[in-house]
Amino acid sequence: MTNTIYNKIKDFKKRFPTTIAWRLKAHSKVAAEHINDDEEVLYAFAAQKLPSVFNVTSTYAIVITDKRILLAQKRLLFGYFYYTITPDMFNDLTIKMGILWGRVIIDTVKETVNLTFISKDALREIETVLSKYMMQEKRQYESELTDEEHDKLKEELKDISKNGEQ
Repeated sequence: MTNTIYNKIKDFKKRFPTTIAWRLKAHSKVAAEHINDDEEVLYAFAAQKLPSVFNVTSTYAIVITDKRILLAQKRLLFGYFYYTITPDMFNDLTIKMGILWGRVIIDTVKETVNLTFISKDALREIETVLSKYMMQEKRQYESELTDEEHDKLKEELKDISKNGEQ
């Protein structure tokens, strides 16, 4: 699972090289430890998780599975940080574009997650993936989504992860 996540993040970095991210393999390994056997990785990218523009050492691996969003960071010396966002906790998504980088803000019931130093060009793809994913998952909670629609979304998100947004 570590290689799957790492390869998706590496593909993201190849498509959007101006995104600031460090130690991708270590962060991917932490995320892989928390993926359950019945989950499938659909999309993954890297970003800084802090609202401060002065802290560029807080890279997280952000992984979207068919059940939730995971944020994982391997600390420099020992330990790690791990967060999960389930669809029922998701409130809103905000995208902000600056001169060089952009910011993705995920508003949840408990907190606001700021993902920063993301390439401006990547913002549209991330917004598309997160919006489609959350809309479909919320519909599924309400039993409006058929299995065929859910499978189609999973394939679409995996394709975007591999080839980028067309």
